[in-house]
Amino acid sequence: MTTPRDWLWLLLLAAMWGASFLFMRVAVPVLGPFPLIALRLGVATLALLPLLAWQPGGFALWRQHWRAIAVVGVFLSALPFCLIAWATLTLPAGVASVLNATTPLMTALWAMPLAGEAMTRQRAAGLALGLAGVLVLTLGRGAAFGLDGALPVLAMLAATACYGWSGHMAKRWLPGLPPLVTATGSLASGAILLLPLALWTWPSQMPTATVWGAVLLLALACTAFAYVIFYRLIEKLGATRASSVTYLVPVFGVLWGALWLGEAVSAAMLAGGVLILAGVLLLGW
Repeated sequence: MTTPRDWLWLLLLAAMWGASFLFMRVAVPVLGPFPLIALRLGVATLALLPLLAWQPGGFALWRQHWRAIAVVGVFLSALPFCLIAWATLTLPAGVASVLNATTPLMTALWAMPLAGEAMTRQRAAGLALGLAGVLVLTLGRGAAFGLDGALPVLAMLAATACYGWSGHMAKRWLPGLPPLVTATGSLASGAILLLPLALWTWPSQMPTATVWGAVLLLALACTAFAYVIFYRLIEKLGATRASSVTYLVPVFGVLWGALWLGEAVSAAMLAGGVLILAGVLLLGW
């Protein structure tokens, strides 16, 4: 049973994940995608390591499954985070958060080749609604079908496709592994992978205090602390109920972008968001 306290945790998690697009929008123009995400993953890993140390056998399980955890980590954090960071160089935070809600749609698409699930009429309708929402968002930004306007949208969709694939692979390769082990190991693997690229593209000028603040909030609140809350909710409510946070993240992403960055909330953004969420809900029925 979902208690009022559980709903408060869900709202807090959605607010933090919605804010992640705001913080990326602030920091990525100064740091660049690779340094920002390497910092995000590295700082979050340092914050989670003490928790992993308290978990009996946590480090031993990580060593035992490090290869699978590393591969999952690339597609669960490093690659999608970099794609999202690059996309937010031009996409408003609110638009990026709405496009991020296509994750369940991508998960459903991957379920057909990876889990042998059939394409039912209901699933096809949900996917069609989601695609329509993406098109409305893209065209509503004046991007038409030009490559420059479409590339950031495609980057967001590639990121959610990575999320969908890695979710299935984690279930197949890492069954029964404690979530904290997977989370810490995947974040650490992504940070190590991105370190050379981050050093190569490190900005020549020292970032401001505002940018460093955005990096710390992104890493500690939106990644490390958010993981702890999410896994607590999975343990308490189950994966299906906990994943309902996906429906709330775009609300906060649009809200924070409007309040702190002055981003306009257009009719196309609202219409595209409604279509995407309708498709997600239809897939979940």
